[in-house]
Amino acid sequence: MEIKLEQLTGHEKTSKIGKVNVSVGDPVEIGQQLLQLESKKGNTPFKSKYAGKIDEILVSEGQEIALGHVLFKMTTDQKETATVKPKLDYFAGLVHGKKEQVEADVVVIGAGPGGYVAAIYAAKHGLKTVIVEKEQLGGTCLNVGCIPTKALIRSSEVFHNFKNAEEFGISADSIQLEMAKVIDQKDKIKDTLVSGIDYLLEKNGIRVIRGSASFIDSKQVLVKNRKDEYTIQATHTIVATGSKISKINLPGIDHDFVLNSTSALQQKKNFKSITIIGGGVIGMEFAFIYSNFGIEVNVIEYCDRLLTMVDEDVSEEIKTIAAERGIRVHTGAKVTRIEKDQNGDAVIIFEKEGTEMFMTSEKVLVAIGREPNLEGLDIDKAGIKLNENGKGIAVNEHLQTSADHIYAIGDVTNRIQLAHVASHEGTAAIDHILGKPLAINYDMVPNVIFTSPEIASVGLTEQQARGQEMSMTISKFPFQANGKALTMREEKGFVKLIKNNDTGKIVGASIIGPEASALISTLTVIIKNGITEEEIFHTIFAHPTTGETIHEAAFGLGIGALHFHE
Repeated sequence: MEIKLEQLTGHEKTSKIGKVNVSVGDPVEIGQQLLQLESKKGNTPFKSKYAGKIDEILVSEGQEIALGHVLFKMTTDQKETATVKPKLDYFAGLVHGKKEQVEADVVVIGAGPGGYVAAIYAAKHGLKTVIVEKEQLGGTCLNVGCIPTKALIRSSEVFHNFKNAEEFGISADSIQLEMAKVIDQKDKIKDTLVSGIDYLLEKNGIRVIRGSASFIDSKQVLVKNRKDEYTIQATHTIVATGSKISKINLPGIDHDFVLNSTSALQQKKNFKSITIIGGGVIGMEFAFIYSNFGIEVNVIEYCDRLLTMVDEDVSEEIKTIAAERGIRVHTGAKVTRIEKDQNGDAVIIFEKEGTEMFMTSEKVLVAIGREPNLEGLDIDKAGIKLNENGKGIAVNEHLQTSADHIYAIGDVTNRIQLAHVASHEGTAAIDHILGKPLAINYDMVPNVIFTSPEIASVGLTEQQARGQEMSMTISKFPFQANGKALTMREEKGFVKLIKNNDTGKIVGASIIGPEASALISTLTVIIKNGITEEEIFHTIFAHPTTGETIHEAAFGLGIGALHFHE
């Protein structure tokens, strides 16, 4: 039997073959996903209407195909299972919608990096699992956060390197920025990963219910999708609804040239200048993205320094590097309003040291943070309490809420807004459900900021250590003394280690420099496992690598670095 492409979403006539999920000889069940179809509208799974065996695969990944194209040849004794209901039933469904009772061991509300990881982990341990999502799989991180911004960062770095190619002995003329293509490439990466999550959920037997969830009571969750309703009764519930962009009361914020971190990822038209309100993680990542693209960037930060969560010397270093890149930074400044000038550009009015100042730019990006997404959940009906500041769900060390069979993970708890924390909390919550409780050590959470250069940290900052009146030794090794960094033309920054003199253990680390996002994992293992400086001395680090900076910084805690002397 020939299996053909018989229909596509919307008015599409062609599609590209994404991941092929079966091989020749594989048995196939009805409803099994055979491959992914990629189009401008997004990714669509192609599922079998038959049960049988794959005899031949007639397409390959990346191939462009049209309607009617033969995809597979199958051996099957069954007729097509897609039956047409009587018209009366069909129209009744349209008018009234369907209602379904669903039972599960675990229901997860939200399919972001916390929710979908929890669901897969639960299913792999034999728990009947349902996951609810009202938007796209992958949540904020995958669709409008971590992954899309990193795609833009990489594109901006490539552009910056081309503009500075002569440093590498290469002449590159007529370099053009086409922001529309940058955004399209970002979307392709995002769509690939979203389809991957869809594939993983299906392969692990997890039912996905689309719609908005709310609690009926502590035992039942109602999901509405237009006129369809699902009542889910589960032994355990995990709330993983993430966060949303914080709203601020700022006159002029509704102008069409004002962006937030979501709409900025959809800007396909080139522009020449932007003012970023907020010098935190989101603001500074975008600042370097735009600067690398050759866009004029201003940053206005209310606090007296950038990135207040990192060590002061790291904050000063990134401010210095930003200035060298042409990013104009104003700290200790408060934006009071945004206006439009006669040319249609933005005028940003702010106060600094008692003086009113202003600047102009084509665009404005408001990057002031996120808050827990509790909208429509009706958590009070389930007896779920908020934390002391009322801005997130309160949980104990095992992620249990005040209703002990209901857990909350990730940004919705308003503790640490990091995707990898949400994922880890998801597995920890399932472990507790399985009777394997293990409290998370939040002191060992690595944090990465994707500026240029990158910033990463784990454990205590210097300020936190001093606050504990700790006897400590601090070592800093600069990337300018690292051979690999010099070959990369990325010699800015340093590795910083903090040792508790009383215990002899390294308790904190910060990196600002090339490949910081990768290097921080090594330091996390070192700090978490109490590895001493002497043990690091006697570990062979590959040469030439940026990892040697960790080795040298460890020497700096004792006899002094071997390849640097102040």
